[in-house]
Amino acid sequence: MPTNHFRRSRTFFSSSSLMLSKTTTTTDREEWSTDRVRSTFVEFFEEREHTMQPSSACAPLNDPTLLFTNAGMNQFKPIFLGQVDPNSPLAGLKRACNSQKCIRAGGKHNDLEDVGRDTYHHTFFEMLGTWSFGDYFKREAIDYAWKLLTEVYRLDPDRLYATYFQGDDRVEEDVEAREFWLQYLPPERVIGCSAKDNFWEMGDTGPCGPCSEIHYDRIGGRDAAALVNADDPDVIEIWNIVFIQYNRDEKGLNPLPQKHIDTGMGLERLVSILQNKSSNYDIDVFTPIFDKLSEFSNVGPYEGKLGEEDASLKDTAYRAIADHIRTLSFAIADGAVPNNEGRGYVLRRILRRATRYGQQILKADPGFFQKLVPVVVETFGDAYPELVEKQATITEIIAEEEVAFSSMLDRGIKFFADLEEELRASGQKQLSGDKAFYLYDTLGFPIDLTELMAEEAGLTVDSTGFANEMEAQKKRSREARAAAKSGGGVPRLELIAEQTAALAENGVLPTDDSYKYKWDVELPATVMSIYGPDGFLKQGESAETGDYVGVVLDKSSFYAEAGGQEADTGELRILDDSNEVVGSIDVRDVQTYGGYLLHIGVVTEGSLQSGLHVNCRVDYDRRRQVAPNHSMTHILNAALREVLGDAVDQRGSLCNDEKLRFDFSHKKAMTLEELRRTEEICQEIVQKSMPVTARTMPLAEAQAIDGVRAVFGEVYPDPVRVVQVGDDTSIEFCGGTHIANTAEAEAFVVVEETAVAKGIRRITAVTRDAAREAISEGNKFESLVKDLEGLSVESEGLDKQAGALRKEVDEAFMSATVKAGLRNRLEAVQKKATEAKKAAIAKRVNTVLKVVTADVESALSENVRALVLQVDIGADSKASQQVINAVKKIAPEMAFMGLSEEEPGSGGKLLAFSVVPESLIEGGLKADEWVRKTLEVCGGRGGGKAENAQGQASTCSDIETVVTAAKDFAESKTNAEVS
Repeated sequence: MPTNHFRRSRTFFSSSSLMLSKTTTTTDREEWSTDRVRSTFVEFFEEREHTMQPSSACAPLNDPTLLFTNAGMNQFKPIFLGQVDPNSPLAGLKRACNSQKCIRAGGKHNDLEDVGRDTYHHTFFEMLGTWSFGDYFKREAIDYAWKLLTEVYRLDPDRLYATYFQGDDRVEEDVEAREFWLQYLPPERVIGCSAKDNFWEMGDTGPCGPCSEIHYDRIGGRDAAALVNADDPDVIEIWNIVFIQYNRDEKGLNPLPQKHIDTGMGLERLVSILQNKSSNYDIDVFTPIFDKLSEFSNVGPYEGKLGEEDASLKDTAYRAIADHIRTLSFAIADGAVPNNEGRGYVLRRILRRATRYGQQILKADPGFFQKLVPVVVETFGDAYPELVEKQATITEIIAEEEVAFSSMLDRGIKFFADLEEELRASGQKQLSGDKAFYLYDTLGFPIDLTELMAEEAGLTVDSTGFANEMEAQKKRSREARAAAKSGGGVPRLELIAEQTAALAENGVLPTDDSYKYKWDVELPATVMSIYGPDGFLKQGESAETGDYVGVVLDKSSFYAEAGGQEADTGELRILDDSNEVVGSIDVRDVQTYGGYLLHIGVVTEGSLQSGLHVNCRVDYDRRRQVAPNHSMTHILNAALREVLGDAVDQRGSLCNDEKLRFDFSHKKAMTLEELRRTEEICQEIVQKSMPVTARTMPLAEAQAIDGVRAVFGEVYPDPVRVVQVGDDTSIEFCGGTHIANTAEAEAFVVVEETAVAKGIRRITAVTRDAAREAISEGNKFESLVKDLEGLSVESEGLDKQAGALRKEVDEAFMSATVKAGLRNRLEAVQKKATEAKKAAIAKRVNTVLKVVTADVESALSENVRALVLQVDIGADSKASQQVINAVKKIAPEMAFMGLSEEEPGSGGKLLAFSVVPESLIEGGLKADEWVRKTLEVCGGRGGGKAENAQGQASTCSDIETVVTAAKDFAESKTNAEVS
């Protein structure tokens, strides 16, 4: 259920009590606090039979198509598209109103670049909205708007202007809206505008229609008609009334079966007018933020300057930071977190812009930004209690991000300043693409932040060059999006308002899918309609073998994708009048739109027409793999709360026939013990054979159940299905298919725990056959590790065996907790074996040093100038230094090279090390060159200085050849025989 509940101010005002004189004094305007303006709006429409619908999350976690909620209508899209579940609370809505939390930063609606530079753009704002779903239309919407603005808020009617759609080649002029406005305004203040300003569209396709904007002249006493939609800060749009009456598809516009109203009024803009402020940033909700920010500013308080007057950008910084702290606070409270992808990256960009403005422009100390969170919570907490509930989390996440960027910020600012100086010295004014990419890739500066800094410095950025640097990454991203959009090469079949309305008009009832909870049934059904890439098939038309279609049935036993559970697959068997099978459809996906199940797949045999009978044959073997995975997500949810605490919230899930995936809120990686205990709890519940039961009840009654769980941000139908495990193990709202008893899961294994985003973790787990396979694999490696642990630490090559086995463990499919335990044990074996090996080498070195001492003394007595020896130190570089020191002590004027195999005769690693006295260096023998030339014969490499050097080869099959090479090179440089 939504957790973002807009609560009105405790002081309520009836509209009748507010119908005072239209002459509004400054004192009257100052009485209009933001809370009062918001509550008055909602109460006005509630009195006119509108349902107050709580604001949806400004970060729509369950809608991957939308970065942020950018308008109040977003949560009502299923109604406009005709896809709302008939049992959803939305299905019964006729009129609605609210104040919606909105973010416009990224994507089609992006106000980020304007924030701070003017007085009215925000990345976060509240949208006062009203809706009529097939109830009232233009006349009532305009009447309500006029009454609220002039009689309740008491705006001066002489300052109001209205626009309407003037028509174009596609759509006729909206004469109706114009006539309704002429009841209140003179013709010169009812202005026809083009589609750019007065025709609203949800997207390239979908519901759309003309709109009517209401503009307000802050100055008054003049004709400001020419300034409407001219970006004049004193003549601003305050309310937009959209008349949703068409649907656009590939063929053009068609009238919608039901006409809707969708209105939106910017709360901050309206409040600025009612408080007699020329700037949104001067209203009551921004003042406390500015006051707090001034405590950290070392360049003075906010003065409200703009443009050239704000040459230092101080006031621009104040506005941007105040806007950005609201955005971050509300978004994080709704579950979004800054990261490197999608909406998370937009939030990271916003946070880094604010941090840069504060530290560079306001000269604030690092850490200032997170200290603004309490002011936001205090200002908005009554209306949006989720801010109070999540205050600690908001502060923690912002503080962590701020610290991470602050460590790079000084370097980035210095790097940019150096670049600026270089460019000015050379007379250039453009920052190269590779430098911008360095700022992005190495110093964490989003490209828009670099462009902003460049603009402030009077420079530009080579955006094309930057794009070239990013091309490979962008290409991969585009290909991934294209693949997802096309569904892997097949056209996407989707029913929207026009199609669901057409079905209803043709008498097709929503699909009866109550049979989806039954098992092993072959359900007879009737084909009500067939939908293809080009639309519905007409009466008498057939889908033939090979055609890709969506089939609407009167009833179905298939489960349509929902709640994280993948759809059933299977087959529709086409029957003739004798109930003989004459064809089939391979069902690959099932989706639900407005209560109609669309069975999507390919006709594999025969032909299909509306009115034919089919048998629904669900692949129940596959479902038997899916159902335990779904049931175990409920049990895992309960186990995580037991282990980690009640702060854990589900943030998403995926259940298919291979695995279950569960996302949850948690600030850090689970410890091995926490993960082990979570897995044990789930395994215990499987072994206890607990019943899994489901019942359907009214939503209000279900919400009152003690301990019931619901997914954050999910909208549930009424009545709702409640799934319970045992007496009190788990109880959740869920419409999925489940096992009847936990024993049917057979086994449960967590195979991975990882991060999804900051503050969000993900567990991947398996049941049944996959779980048994993971357990078996774990047991196998447990035996191998145990055998290795039983070997003596002095065993030859034990450390390498342990390392090789660890790689196999890393790649093996087994319990994450077992894998972590085996890794730790193998690391311990490696460590002990390595220490034993070092101890053996140290013991061996003492013997080696005696041998080397004797050989060097013997060579010295024979006046040998260069000596090459094989030394048995296991290719240990530290031991080689001891050998060098011994040689230099005995024969400081002798050149020496030592060669040591890691394991003599094995053909493995070879170490070469040398020392050369100054007298021989002058003659041409240099230690680094000597080592390199010696190792060339076996593919090795080395380096160092003329007086000492070292190198190695990974393999050496013939040590004698290497010895010969070493001697030959030394002889060529010393003109003397080398021993």
